[in-house]
Amino acid sequence: MTSAEGAPATWHAILRQALKDNDVRLVTYVPDNVLRPLLDGIHADPFFTAFPCAREEEAVGIVTGATMAGMRGVVMMQTSGFATLPNVLASLPVAFQVPVVMVVSERGTMGEFNPGQAIVCRTMRPILDSMGIEHHTMTRLDEAAFMADRTIRQAFATRWPACLIISPLLSGGRK
Repeated sequence: MTSAEGAPATWHAILRQALKDNDVRLVTYVPDNVLRPLLDGIHADPFFTAFPCAREEEAVGIVTGATMAGMRGVVMMQTSGFATLPNVLASLPVAFQVPVVMVVSERGTMGEFNPGQAIVCRTMRPILDSMGIEHHTMTRLDEAAFMADRTIRQAFATRWPACLIISPLLSGGRK
């Protein structure tokens, strides 16, 4: 898999392109080392309006409001940040059928040293399932474009939140 310039494609370039292809212009995030290459590319691209938030709940609220005003957005965070979201997801985007797209860099698996990360990793998918939020774990570069595009597209077509989980198998994990 290569980019248009012939360089090897990266998960973050593929995901950035999927956001652009689906007119997702607003990017709110809580800073994360795994997401850094994606966020650096987003900040460098004038297509996007991107800024960090202090908390994940704040990012969800901003994207929900922007979506209700006609601008598509995405919330980016680490697994541990997801632990703060069940209440805000259930009471805002799920309750009002707002297609908030989330990108979560996965920690808590594959040799994780932090027990707190492992607990959140084990509970994240059941929480998403309990709210009927579609989620897909991106593990392979050759499937990344299809998975990202279709997940984002489905969120906006169904007016329902969706979550892309970036596996350490794809990202290389925390360095």
